[in-house]
Amino acid sequence: MGAEKLMLEVRQVGKTYGQGKVLVKALDDVSFRLGPGEFVAITGPSGSGKSTLLNLIGGSDHLSFGDILIDGQSLKDMSDARRTKMRRQKIGFIFQFFNLLSTMTAHENVALPLLLDGVMRKGAYERAEDILTQVGLGDRLHHRPDEMSGGQQQRVAVARALAFDPALILADEPTGNLDSKSGQQVMEMISELSKTYRKGIVLVTHDPKSWKYADRIIRIVDGKIVEQQAMDDDS
Repeated sequence: MGAEKLMLEVRQVGKTYGQGKVLVKALDDVSFRLGPGEFVAITGPSGSGKSTLLNLIGGSDHLSFGDILIDGQSLKDMSDARRTKMRRQKIGFIFQFFNLLSTMTAHENVALPLLLDGVMRKGAYERAEDILTQVGLGDRLHHRPDEMSGGQQQRVAVARALAFDPALILADEPTGNLDSKSGQQVMEMISELSKTYRKGIVLVTHDPKSWKYADRIIRIVDGKIVEQQAMDDDS
């Protein structure tokens, strides 16, 4: 990684649920790092701990052991208020289900998080239009989700994830609700975010077609990393 600042450091992370004899280890001693412009895909069987790891990185769940640093900021002892602010400003989220507000246009869906953070209306809508244009939806600003295809809705969701120009993008099965062509287009766009805009990308997926866009694959089984594999250009 050289001297370049890390977007993400996962340091010996563990997560347990329950107590006493019914203690369950969801994650056990998980460590990896991610630099600007690096794209890692996390895979593994159902129940392996992938979603738990993503929730911990995203700050929606609390660590049992270890630490996670986002753009140099430790989550370990962060207050809930600071954690919420960090989630909003440092991390962009892309989900399998687009989580768009059905009564709002694409323009309004992308501007909303900025407005909620106190950005003035004019600035929020200008930023939203700029990002939507970047993801190829400049002509769909005033369309509601039910007036767009699944692929277009996911592009709106990607634009919303970029609203604050976050250091890190977390993507949870982003192609799981799309046909193969739309899924490929979305993965190409996510890959471009890492390469062109130097975003750190963490993708959780079961889909081998999505792995090829990553620089590295991390396989998790029973809460442990069992393999880290760099992807070759021709893989």
